[in-house]
Amino acid sequence: MKTLAMFGYLRDGVGKSSTKSLRNEGKVPCVLYGVKENVNFSMYAEDFKNLVYTPNTYKVQLDIDGNIYKAVLKDIQYHPVNDSILHADFLGINDDTPVEVKVPIKIVGNSVGVRAGGKLIVKVQKLRVKTLPSKLPDFVEVNIDTLEIGKSIRVGELPSQEYAILDSPNNPIVTVKTTRALQSAAAAETGKKK
Repeated sequence: MKTLAMFGYLRDGVGKSSTKSLRNEGKVPCVLYGVKENVNFSMYAEDFKNLVYTPNTYKVQLDIDGNIYKAVLKDIQYHPVNDSILHADFLGINDDTPVEVKVPIKIVGNSVGVRAGGKLIVKVQKLRVKTLPSKLPDFVEVNIDTLEIGKSIRVGELPSQEYAILDSPNNPIVTVKTTRALQSAAAAETGKKK
């Protein structure tokens, strides 16, 4: 998994007035968990652009006033009206402790069902995986070559890798549905046979 370098600044206060003044300066209040002591810091909202507004998932190398931490983005809160980032939680990681992260799926192949006129429906964009930080994948590959109309590929059908997928094995990832055009063509065909 790729790593992004990000810079943060230690926060003096953690109350409502200090977070309000941070947000007025264009900064986002953040917390880093999973290290010896929780670290309260802030980052400029613009710095989240490459981390949040992308389909990819990244590890983060946080430089907080000269102290370097390896982390992953664990949670983020948005303003309910204007979607600006209100708060972010990071989880500190180390190389010998498994970590849980949402990883995007990558669909590969050409479905038999789509070639026959069906429509591919993607049910899930990301899957939760758990593994050591060094083995985190950039994506989970889903091969749809043998997917027929009316069939789905479920989480439990994915080949096992160096990571554990935490989503329910019965959850569908992709499905090929029958289109209306295909249904009306089939109905017309049965009407001709009568």
